[in-house]
Amino acid sequence: MWGTLFNVGMILVGSFVGTFFKKGLRPEFHEILMQALGLAAVGLGINAVVQQLPRSKYPVLFIVSLAVGGVFGQWLDIENRFDRTVRRYSKSDLATGLSTAILLFCMGSLAIVGPIEAALKQDYTLLLTNGMLDGITSMVLAATYGIGIASVAAVVFVWQGSIYLLALLLRSAIDQTLLTEIMIVGGLLIFASGLSILKIKQFKTMNLLPALLIPPLILAILRLF
Repeated sequence: MWGTLFNVGMILVGSFVGTFFKKGLRPEFHEILMQALGLAAVGLGINAVVQQLPRSKYPVLFIVSLAVGGVFGQWLDIENRFDRTVRRYSKSDLATGLSTAILLFCMGSLAIVGPIEAALKQDYTLLLTNGMLDGITSMVLAATYGIGIASVAAVVFVWQGSIYLLALLLRSAIDQTLLTEIMIVGGLLIFASGLSILKIKQFKTMNLLPALLIPPLILAILRLF
């Protein structure tokens, strides 16, 4: 678990450093940081999909996942509930920053495969690499949205910790097929988040998050037959 703790620590450090620089940040620098962040998210999303889609054994599964997960998320109204909760404590657009941070920190291939590698092989290389990247990303996010970004460290701890424990408990059930399908959906969500930051198209990204639960569910059902 120490790899996850390192990852969490880097997010906290990056958030505090970014918040310190935010105080003297002029509007034009704020704008260019937003553009850089949006482009980075778009690039990471495209990279994840391009890498993983050719490996998919179920090339339409991501479409089904987005459709079913999106309808379910819309029914739950996750985005509006999330926004209302955040705005109780912040008058800024922190909700956008938090949703983007959650996707960037939790949906990348390193954040998913890293804890599994640590659990099954005691190899922490991916988690340490991911921690360095998250530290830089959290710095940029905090310089834009403020210290509230640091709260995502708790989400990352629960997310990576859960994957680590599940990997230990379900050694035989986790395979590359499942990871591939999850990362395709995650890459598309990161891509959508980047487009929202760039104000090209506003997506209700939080409402699409349940799409990540569909691949494990469908693959589990398929394995029963």
